[in-house]
Amino acid sequence: MKWITRERPKIDRIACPWLIKRFIDKDAEIIYVPFDQVIPSSKELNATPFDIPGVEFTHVGDQCTFDYFISKYGIKDKAVLDMAAIVRGADTDRHYLSEQAPGLWAIAAGMAYNIPNDLELLEKGLIIYDGLYSWCKHLQKEKHTQQPAEQLLLNVWNNYLNSKTGTRKKIPAWAKELKEIIQDQIDSNLTLKELSKGLEINPSYLSREFSKHFENLTFGEYIRKTRIEKAIELMQSPSYSLTEIAYLTGFSDQSHFTRIFKRHTGSNPSEYRKMAKQK
Repeated sequence: MKWITRERPKIDRIACPWLIKRFIDKDAEIIYVPFDQVIPSSKELNATPFDIPGVEFTHVGDQCTFDYFISKYGIKDKAVLDMAAIVRGADTDRHYLSEQAPGLWAIAAGMAYNIPNDLELLEKGLIIYDGLYSWCKHLQKEKHTQQPAEQLLLNVWNNYLNSKTGTRKKIPAWAKELKEIIQDQIDSNLTLKELSKGLEINPSYLSREFSKHFENLTFGEYIRKTRIEKAIELMQSPSYSLTEIAYLTGFSDQSHFTRIFKRHTGSNPSEYRKMAKQK
């Protein structure tokens, strides 16, 4: 079977061919062409197009093309499912989805920079994904420092650092500024990409580092938590209706506000407000 996609592959357009060859069709032929030639060439060569807009095998919602292949072919392999989060995080710049996602992106981008021939890039990329699959299947619990002496030395060193600096992490200036921006603009439609522009920080770095300085929460989780806290604060004043509170805390509508509020507090807003008045 022939599969065709746009040239200069990095994440999905290497990961998907790996999945095809290892789990769907080991003799599959992968073809790379310029973007505007994918559809015409697919008809001419009787090849299935993938990872471009408007075709079956492409991104769906927040899922990448790799996810769609897994769903379409009913692949249940646990290691492949673990790989999916890494591939998705790297391919969609949501590096918070997996600790390994930024590393995969760095390797993929570097390989694409060094290797101008797409088929050679695919050949070497398949080896990378074979390694990632083996790690997901057999080695996720392994650590680099396997020897007891190495581990002991590492523990001693970490204890020494903690004794010198304490367990508190130094909060970078950008994290302090970001916290203030979120507090001031909690009623706005905040996105990490837009915030990164204002802070003049690479969005990939920001998404990767965010949880370290914001209570081990992802950006979305932290925003929802902050909005609920702000809503609870506004509920102390009888002058605000629940509809107004939903608007002032950035929820799209009252039903969305009610659903998220109940998930965080266990009560819907009207019940919570009544109980707060009784205390």
